[in-house]
This record gives sequence, structure tokens and C-alpha cells, in this order.
Amino acid sequence: MKEYIEKHISESISAKERLLGDSAIIAEIEKIARAIAQSYKNNGKVLTAGNGGSAADAQHITAEFVSKFLYDRKALNAIALTTNSSILTSVGNDYSHEHVFARQIQAYGNKGDIFIAISTSGNSKNVLLAIEEAKKCGVTVVGLTGENPSKMDNLCDYLVKVPSDKTPIIQESHIMVGHIICALVEKEFI
Repeated sequence: MKEYIEKHISESISAKERLLGDSAIIAEIEKIARAIAQSYKNNGKVLTAGNGGSAADAQHITAEFVSKFLYDRKALNAIALTTNSSILTSVGNDYSHEHVFARQIQAYGNKGDIFIAISTSGNSKNVLLAIEEAKKCGVTVVGLTGENPSKMDNLCDYLVKVPSDKTPIIQESHIMVGHIICALVEKEFI
């Protein structure tokens, strides 16, 4: 057990150190925060989606915008597309699970909004279809994924590829990146 614990912590630290040492990723995170802050200043909103643990991360990031991250400030408009069970089940039943996020982007997405698409593989069909719909609606797409080449790579306006191919390590870094973005955006509204 001790070996596994130490190995996991070491791999998590390694991925974060690689993020820290990559000036292009640091610059991309800064650009993402600026784009989200600008969207909010223009009365836009943030939409988030992912599957499984990435769905939880999407909801977590959304909650930080709507409630607060570090400081008390006005609520920022954000919607997790993973939470309305009636929408998810009706779209899944009437169309397919692949369309559960795209239909919501079609319903809620407006030009100037931001869609944070989270997929550790970068190949989740329902996330990819949502990205395609976001592009049609003029919604800016932020992608969070892992290091392996993926279909998301060329579809996103902004992309953070965590330098790992292990889902738990990627997810740990995604929420860290989400926290950084929330902190940077929040500073614009306090």
C-alpha cells in the first residue's frame, strides 16, 4: 500500500511540475482566464461538461463561479450541463447519450459565451458533439484533456493538455487548473 501511495503522489507531482515548467501551458491558462473574464464583462456565461469524474470537475468549476472561490463577490453566470437529470434522460432517450451536451449548448449557448469541455481522453463523443455545436453558436471552447493526441486537439480555441496519460492524474491537474482560472477570473470582480 505504501508503495502505491508514494507512486501516485510522485506521479501527480511530476505532472504538475511539467505543467509548471511549460511556459506555453502557463500562457494558455492566462489566456483562458482573460477570455472568461471578458465574457463575463460582456454579460456572457460559462457552460461546462464532462463525463464521470470530469462531470464532477465541471460541476465543481461551475460552483466556484456561481458561489465564490476565495472572495465574496457577485455571482458569475455558469451552468454545468451535467446536472439536469430530466434533460439528460430525455435527450438520451429521444436522440442518444451522444447528444446530451450538444442539445444544451444549442439551448443555452450564445455568441461570446465560453464552453469548458473536459475529457481526459479528448475523444468523448458527447463532448466532441458539444464542441461542434458550440462553434456553430459562436461559443468559445476551452478544452481540458490529457497528453495523448485526441480529436479535441484541433477543435478548441484554447487547450490545456495535462502531461499524463493516467486518468486520475489528469483529473487532479484539471481541477487545479480550474481553481487557478477561477482565482484569476474572480480577481476581476472583487
